[in-house]
Order: sequence, then structure tokens, then C-alpha cells
Amino acid sequence: MLVLLGLTFVLEAVELMRRAAAKASASFGIVIEMALLKLPLMGEELLSFAVLFGGMLVFARLTRSRELVVARAAGVSAWGFMLPAIGLAFVIGAFNIMVFNPIASITTSRYEWLESNYLRGHSSLLAVSKSGLWLRQGDEKGQSIVHAQRMLPQNMEMQDIIIFQFAGKDHFAGRIDAAQARLKDGYWDLTDAWLTAPDTPPRFERHYLMKTNLTKEDVQDSFAAPETMSFWDLPAFIQVLEDAGFSALQHRLYWHSLVASPILLCAMVLIAATFTLRLTRRGGTALLIAGGIGVGFLLYFLTDVVYALGRNASIPVVLAAWTPAGVSILLGLAMLFHLEDG
Repeated sequence: MLVLLGLTFVLEAVELMRRAAAKASASFGIVIEMALLKLPLMGEELLSFAVLFGGMLVFARLTRSRELVVARAAGVSAWGFMLPAIGLAFVIGAFNIMVFNPIASITTSRYEWLESNYLRGHSSLLAVSKSGLWLRQGDEKGQSIVHAQRMLPQNMEMQDIIIFQFAGKDHFAGRIDAAQARLKDGYWDLTDAWLTAPDTPPRFERHYLMKTNLTKEDVQDSFAAPETMSFWDLPAFIQVLEDAGFSALQHRLYWHSLVASPILLCAMVLIAATFTLRLTRRGGTALLIAGGIGVGFLLYFLTDVVYALGRNASIPVVLAAWTPAGVSILLGLAMLFHLEDG
């Protein structure tokens, strides 16, 4: 795990330096801090590889030293001496989602904030909470804060709108209350709007157009990434997101994939055993180890494909999240049954 994290840190730091080359505000210290903050998230993704490579190393050493031969001669089956490794993998997976994941979500959130401010040049425009949606927009004249109880993302229609307008950074310039608003090209189309400003009587407008530089893509891209949410906080956030009218497919998929990760780690132990338990009897050590590594990378690639189908709603989210773990453990069991029990 340390070797994989070290390689990842070097590659991530180089990539961040490339992106920060044209940004005067992104110093070398900021780049190193961002690379370190992203390590916990990368560690979660690399954990299955660490278990696979670690399992292959352990079983290969036990096979080379004849310890497994002695264990078999004493009447211990392959399933018997693999059980502690499988149990340890499951415990590591459970520790990862219950303890390590909340820490990784905090560091990832900090990384996203630094990336938005120093590399992308803008921060998130949208916040979703139990009180509704909060949107921020601005131009050279001032800032506006938009609050809505609910949003229909299909046509970008907001309901029960309140817009707070500010001249400059903090000077209150007015307020708009509307029944609904639709985001169109370059403006908000407000319906049944009441316009209020200091020292000015309220004014009612059946339809009122308000200029904006926001687009549909800006709003959709401003959601908090699921990786920035703790395993424990995700269910409540998913509920809030769906109550606000947005799709929570990506967040739901991420939560289910976390729950399935201990099973995936157990499958990695089975696959590692498949390629290393019979090294001395069958020969071709390098070929077998290369085959195990190849199978690991193939499963990683197929996992990404299945997750992409789940994010696009091509297949159910639960099926997409649990398929990699389920297929991997069935594959490992089938191969071991064939090798050990004929």
C-alpha cells in the first residue's frame, strides 16, 4: 500500500505542477498540499490492488517455503488457511468505509476547495440543504443570492424563489420574491414577482426578466462530489438532494460501492490465492503472477464500465454497485473450487 501511495503521490504532484504552471497564485507549497490531500482518496481506490498484490505475495511465500504443503499434510484445506486472510480483508474493508472514509472525505473536500480557487479559478455556485437550494451569481455590478424551495432540473425551473441582490460585495440593493423562475439563455424568467428595494415601494410584475451569466451546465457541475461526503452523511444528503428535485444517482452509486467494498477485498484474496497457491507444482511463476495482476486490472476496468452504466441510469444503481464485487467473488470461488476440489 505504501509503495502504491508513493507512486501515486509522485504522479499526482507532477500533474498538479503541470496544471499550476500558468497559475501565479498556485505556489509549490499549494501543489504539494493538494497532492497530499488527495492521497486518502487515492488510497481508497488503490486498496483492492494492495490486497491483491499483498495476498499474492503472502501465498507465494507460503508456497515457496512449503508451509502450505505441511498444512495440507496436517489435514488443513486451502479454505482453512485462507479463512484468516479473507477475514482480515473484510475487516480492512469495514474499517475503510466506517473510519477511514470520513477522514478521506474531509481531505478531498479541502482538495476540491483548493483546486477551485487556485487551478479552476472559481468556487462552487450551488449548495443544497434541508432549507432548499442556494445559488450564487455575480457580475461586474454586484452579487445575487438565489434561494428556492425546489428545483425541476429537466427544464431548470425553480419554485418559491427569493433573490437577494447586492451592489458591490455587501451593500444590500433589493429583494425579489417570485412563485417560480426558469433559467434560460442569459436570463431568469420570473413569474409573479414582487420587487422590493430600500426606500422604494414594492412593485408587482407578472413576468420579470433578470440577467444572469449562469448556464444549466454551471448549475449541474456545482454539486458536491460524492467523494467529499462521508459514508455516514451520504444517505441524508441523498434524501435532501432527491427532495430538492435533483437526481442522486451518482451519490447513491458511490454509497453502495462503499458498502460492497469489503466483499470486493475478499474476492481479491480469492483471486490472489488462485494464481499463487500452486507455484511449485505447476511452474511458470512469472506467467502466473502476471496473470493475477492482469485479472486485477481487467476487473478494475470492467468496474469502471459498470459504474459508468450505473451513473447514466442504463442499469439499476444497486446492480451497478454490487456487480463487480459479486462477479469477482464468484470468479475467485469457481477457480479455487476447480483447482482445489477438482
